[in-house]
Amino acid sequence: MTQPRILLIYTGGTIGMIKDYETGALRAFNFSKLLERIPELIHLDCFIETVAFDTPIDSSDMNPENWIKIAEIIEENYAIFDGFVVLHGSDTMSYSGSALSFMLENLAKPVIFTGSQLPIGDLRTDAKENLITSIQIASLRDADGNPAIQEVGLYFEYKLYRANRTTKINAEHFEAFASLNYPPLAESGVHLKIFKENLWRPIPGKTFKVHKQVDNNIALIKLFPGITKASLEGFLASNTIKAIILETYGAGNAPTTSWFLEFLSEIKQKGILLINVTQCSGGNVIMGQYETSVALKKLEIVSGKDITTEAAIAKLMYLLGRKMDVSTFKTVFETQIRGEMS
Repeated sequence: MTQPRILLIYTGGTIGMIKDYETGALRAFNFSKLLERIPELIHLDCFIETVAFDTPIDSSDMNPENWIKIAEIIEENYAIFDGFVVLHGSDTMSYSGSALSFMLENLAKPVIFTGSQLPIGDLRTDAKENLITSIQIASLRDADGNPAIQEVGLYFEYKLYRANRTTKINAEHFEAFASLNYPPLAESGVHLKIFKENLWRPIPGKTFKVHKQVDNNIALIKLFPGITKASLEGFLASNTIKAIILETYGAGNAPTTSWFLEFLSEIKQKGILLINVTQCSGGNVIMGQYETSVALKKLEIVSGKDITTEAAIAKLMYLLGRKMDVSTFKTVFETQIRGEMS
């Protein structure tokens, strides 16, 4: 069996930084000299090539244009490489991983996002372990010689998650991500353990396809006690917003005040889509379970079920880019298409 070919895609982020110990400043290093920084990579049973954004970006500056750029790199190299590892800043990694999961339809190879909390040149860095194990995971094959992972994953601190199930939960701990509504796909310890029962599989016989039409004319409203009508009126005045995600309380609950329900009705009358997701890190939207969500159900607001906000945003942009009618949109959004909801 030939060695798997893995392509590292460096977009930016802490993992690609080294510290200047004289000034304490961080600077990006040349990824073509990766083996000089991590000589352990030479012991991996795979062939590694690297490609980097011309100008590495902080993940806070990540946007849909950059998602398309990552998708195009994968598309151009899909037939050449057996797996892909995307090096990315942690702050928006869950958004990007979710977006790529929708943009890469019928993916049959691993696309693993990873990064680090400390730069690669730091003495206590988590970058080496995250990178080395991500490459190992991308190189894994099953008994038939096929990639063991055939979806977009996110690896951080000994665990591989489905990327569109993750949320960044900590800015300081090495264990920066969690997937509260879905179990890990793999765990790294003395042995690398794959949980086959948790893996997503493409539809047999379907061709790999990259979707590059992404529409980001959306908005996010996080409900809070004391929210006012004045703070929401701008959404009614907008002529560009096509959809709004409501981050509601608990199991999809919202205020029952008349002005708020009138606001939602006016939004719907304007043809703007409304999606209900919970602002809880874990759990499920169940409209109608409590009286405070009955009105939302009557308004036929789209249920995000147990999707994360990050995945909801990515899925919304992806579906709007496909320009489907309202009734079809509701059905598709409430249906699992990449393992993003239960």
